[in-house]
Amino acid sequence: MSTSNGKSAFFTMEDAKASFNLFCCVCGIGSLAMPSNYARAGPVFASIALAFMIFANTYATLKLSKVMLVAPSSVKTYGDLGEWALGKWGRFFTVVSQMGVCLLVPCAFLVLGSTLLDVLFPDSFSQIFWIIFMALMVIPVCLIPTLKESAGMAFAGCMGTVIADIIAVSVLQWNMRGHDSVPSPDVTLHQVLTCFGNLALAYGAAIVVPDLQREHSQPQRMPRVVVITILFISAFFIAVALAGYTAGGCQLSGNILYSIVSTSDPLGLAPLGFTADRGAVVMAYLFMQVHISIAFSTLMMPPFFMAERLILGMHQGPEIVRFNGEADQANVDLDMEIQEKRSYMQSSTPMDTVNRQVSASSLVEKTEGRMS
Repeated sequence: MSTSNGKSAFFTMEDAKASFNLFCCVCGIGSLAMPSNYARAGPVFASIALAFMIFANTYATLKLSKVMLVAPSSVKTYGDLGEWALGKWGRFFTVVSQMGVCLLVPCAFLVLGSTLLDVLFPDSFSQIFWIIFMALMVIPVCLIPTLKESAGMAFAGCMGTVIADIIAVSVLQWNMRGHDSVPSPDVTLHQVLTCFGNLALAYGAAIVVPDLQREHSQPQRMPRVVVITILFISAFFIAVALAGYTAGGCQLSGNILYSIVSTSDPLGLAPLGFTADRGAVVMAYLFMQVHISIAFSTLMMPPFFMAERLILGMHQGPEIVRFNGEADQANVDLDMEIQEKRSYMQSSTPMDTVNRQVSASSLVEKTEGRMS
């Protein structure tokens, strides 16, 4: 999509689709713990931790996207990137770390989702039943073949978590109005480290960046998409954290949804001593349930892609040749310069692409967009 004077649009609909998937993957259960981070570590240490994680994750994800741009077209997954950079051991460690996140976080989704369903339908079934029920219900959603095709669903997941957080914070602010100033936390090292742990769970965009970039028809636009999305998410995190903390102070539990209703007695008093409007509680829990179901499928996309390659023999490509720093660094630097200047978008032939191992073979594909 381009404007009439030949300049490309700042943010296209396809960029928005990738952004929705990133947002759905990152902004979810992590946002629920933002007020509790301030409740544990205090506003000073929590703000420092949040600022550090914003910078570290934005920088790391941006660099990952740029590396994917200059990598050969045979590099399609996180594991491929690890092998290209560090050989077989690089593939092993990247696959283990990525699969750890992509498979363990959905387990946390199932546990949280079962708790939400138990609050929505108290005294109906056991938590184990709800876990099994939810696992069965998300299977059709997980079978959507690409993240691009699930962009509309990802948008619904984005709105689900935003609306759930807004309702939960509003319930806290309304029911805690008129109280004295919020109590300050007694900060310990353990509480500060727990704050960092919650933030590490919140920021997990990098695990789906290779998949999103592989499916984008103009992958050179992905660095901008990554930066804008993560900064927007971070601003949302800060707003939720401050709004929740100013209402409850150090009294908040680890999950803001658990602060507006008791999970053991959904129809009784909330942990902070008030009785929240049942309709508001139901809406907040329903919208978060929608988000969890959709985010589950987003995080399962990389494992399914890998399973299709290993079991079904799909997505096969040429053998990956490990990056040679001495021989290939100049080519990478030149490709990065080309990507930044975007000069290859105006030329039909990449410049000086003979005998270049690193990315010459993929420059044309990346100009036109490459799909798996």
